Amino acid sequence: MMERKNAWKEYSPTEITQLEKLCKDYREFLDAGKTERECVEEIIKLMKAAGYEDLEQIKKNGKKLKSGDKVYATCMKKTIALFHIGTKPIQEGMNILGAHIDSPRLDLKQNPLYEEQGFAYLDTHYYGGIKKYQWVTIPLAIHGVVVKKDGTTIHVVIGEKEEDPVFCITDLLVHLSQEQLEKKARKVIEGEDLNIIFGSQPLKGIEKEAVKENILKLLKETYDFEEEDFISAELEVVPAGKARESGFDRSMILAYGQDDRVCAYTSIVAMLEQEQPTTTSCCLLVDKEEIGSVGATGMRSNFFENTVAELLDALDEYTELTLRRTLANSKMLSSDVSAAYDPTYGSAFEKKNTAYFGKGMVFNKFTGSRGKSGSNDANAEYIAQLRRIMDDNNVCYQTAELGKVDLGGGGTIAYILSLYGMEVIDSGVAVLSMHAPWEMTSKADIYEAKKGYLAFLKDA
Repeated sequence: MMERKNAWKEYSPTEITQLEKLCKDYREFLDAGKTERECVEEIIKLMKAAGYEDLEQIKKNGKKLKSGDKVYATCMKKTIALFHIGTKPIQEGMNILGAHIDSPRLDLKQNPLYEEQGFAYLDTHYYGGIKKYQWVTIPLAIHGVVVKKDGTTIHVVIGEKEEDPVFCITDLLVHLSQEQLEKKARKVIEGEDLNIIFGSQPLKGIEKEAVKENILKLLKETYDFEEEDFISAELEVVPAGKARESGFDRSMILAYGQDDRVCAYTSIVAMLEQEQPTTTSCCLLVDKEEIGSVGATGMRSNFFENTVAELLDALDEYTELTLRRTLANSKMLSSDVSAAYDPTYGSAFEKKNTAYFGKGMVFNKFTGSRGKSGSNDANAEYIAQLRRIMDDNNVCYQTAELGKVDLGGGGTIAYILSLYGMEVIDSGVAVLSMHAPWEMTSKADIYEAKKGYLAFLKDA
């Protein structure tokens, strides 16, 4: 069995200081970006401070790009692509870090507010793969936007400040749960029962739906929006509370949304830390991965291809053939999380081919399910190159599959980018309790992922 070293055993005091700084900044990023819109806003702040310019403005101003320039482009405020122009001709390819910034959650329906027996509820529709029973009886917050007919955008965050109210989905008390406990886990809580209690105080002088009317009054006073404005709202329900250090030794991070913001953030830091690249560097952070990478902001859209075309045009190099060569000659790390070995549920894993906490960033040659269905299966030559890069830069890494052959499975954006003919492999950070409201990562793995992404941008 090929044993991988534990990264913690190798660190100097200086590296521990760097690790702790990275993880502190990462927790702050998680707290500020609990939705894909919030993530893009935070990323733009970081990039502008580092000298990145909006590609849209460059187009409008007729400015031409050159080696050393740094630009970004966004799509519908939910997807962002970052580029640092290298010294080599761009048609020789880019080094791309790709991750997703959407996470499993509950979305409010377009007509969500109703009253039932003295309670005002918000009706939800879950997003992505979740265990529905994990979302009951925990504090929840609401994040998002409400866009009025006149174009006014109202930003909503309720449940994160100490003085804010939080929300909850109830569960049946154990004393009355004999029938419920006989159900299969997927049926213990039904999707249509993920209803959030939003209030219980009736409005004085109102006889019909007085609790709902009181809620509407408060919404009007607080945010100046009407019930009909829910139609054009994107309001996401997420676990309330901050990312926290975990373990008595503070070696881990417990937080919502680490799939896949742990890879997104470490990719961003790698982009920020790199010096002038030889090969053009790109960081692509997309939406909708958790539901199949669909829609205008998902990886299956033409956003990335269109953006690269605009980049080439701003470099005075655009032709259809140059676009195709640029994409085909590129190399990519599809930066997504992997399942960490959990001794409590060890029977789901194959020990020789699984990811372990503290043993560095993870490379998954393929994902998919069972017979590798739906996967990108990376080439041996590309993996050999990455091994050399990681070893040359003293990056601690490991290889893994996502569980046992007939149990495992999962998708990333890797196979979509591979359709251009570029070299792609999945790589990221091992996560415990993936897709749960609170997920756990190792600080060491986060640090090694950042080191690995930086080494890839520099040497691939």
